[in-house]
Amino acid sequence: MEKAHIQDINIIKKKHYKLIIASIVILILIGLASVVTQYNHLEGIASIPIGFSWLLSNMLFSSATLSNLPKVLSLLWDTILISFISSVVAAIFAVVFAILGSKVMAVNRFFMYTAKVIASISRNIPVVAWALILVVSFGTNAATGFLALFFTSFGFLVRAFIETIDEMSLDTIEALRATGASYTHIVVKAVLTESLPQMFSWVLFMIETNIRNATLIGILTGTGIGYLFDLYYKQLDYQMISLITLAIVFAVLIIEFISNYIRREILR
Repeated sequence: MEKAHIQDINIIKKKHYKLIIASIVILILIGLASVVTQYNHLEGIASIPIGFSWLLSNMLFSSATLSNLPKVLSLLWDTILISFISSVVAAIFAVVFAILGSKVMAVNRFFMYTAKVIASISRNIPVVAWALILVVSFGTNAATGFLALFFTSFGFLVRAFIETIDEMSLDTIEALRATGASYTHIVVKAVLTESLPQMFSWVLFMIETNIRNATLIGILTGTGIGYLFDLYYKQLDYQMISLITLAIVFAVLIIEFISNYIRREILR
């Protein structure tokens, strides 16, 4: 008993030492980053009250600004629709690639690794980079924003769907294989049936994320609420910027609340 107790104490001490060392390394890295970037943490903290004071004095909008709310909501709705469509279309393609890339349902290693590589490339290129690349070919229009959101959503959802499929129980799949069921039958009756609720949850999460990303994409592609934000930002109309920002925040919060409710219901 005493030996076991001593061993437990030694393990706890080792964990504490590792935690202390990791904390020291992080602090050193923060210090080095501050030196390299010439950033003063104290000055940054001291500027916070000044920044909030400026926001309160310049971004409180009047009733005249509020009259532009219908225009803001109209473009915000366009942004939400593009985010929704790009997420759903990406999910449809992602299901196919996830099945091919899954260890459980892979047809062969070539298709499995090809699907994973394509998804990895799509996922690891930032959405802003996709927008800048595509705007050269497609110009500043809604199609460019759709494609930029589609590619990043596709890469993320393929990875999420692959993990969902690989984590599912293999009992149903093995039972269907034992009865001589075809590959398509196994996918429909086992893989999709068990994985669909979790996949649907990931799609809802992607829609939330894309609404945030679509605002930035709109600035680059000249569409949606991002275009309106950029327009008034260049005019230094801070009251309109404040109205647009609040509209985006409320829209994201409402959609997040709805998606969280749906996720709770489908994952029960």
